Amino acid sequence: MGILTDDMKRVIDEQKLGFVATANDDATPNLSPKGTMVVLDEDTIMFGEIRSPNTIANIRANPAMEINFIDPMARTGYRFRGQARIIEGGSNEFETLLPRFDGWGELAGTINAIIALRVERALPLSSPAYDMGATEADLRKTWMAHFQALQPDDQEG
Repeated sequence: MGILTDDMKRVIDEQKLGFVATANDDATPNLSPKGTMVVLDEDTIMFGEIRSPNTIANIRANPAMEINFIDPMARTGYRFRGQARIIEGGSNEFETLLPRFDGWGELAGTINAIIALRVERALPLSSPAYDMGATEADLRKTWMAHFQALQPDDQEG
């Protein structure tokens, strides 16, 4: 039995965007959003490296990595921590895994390497609003209204 539950896989699949944290050589954090997330198996999340020289350099020096996924409407999600490895473009493993990114169309053709995180620890994330009695329905309604208010008017001015 793996670490990734069905709900964790659902959140990764639905949200797509994961926030990847690595450590720079001076011990400062490097946080980078990645939008090509794929669940490989019960313990592994991977993403395509397209334009991530700092993330790649950090993993080469220190493979510790964390990825957070958040549902912005429900204000819940998961954090996944473990060891990352780089699957170099052109390798047999890269060529075997690359079709898993076909859902990204032409963007998949720009993937230089695949980063695979072997999840060692997974924890839920939730808003403190839940501690105060808010329900998921409450939060979804509030944040849906917030984001809709940010949309420009369709009227010509």
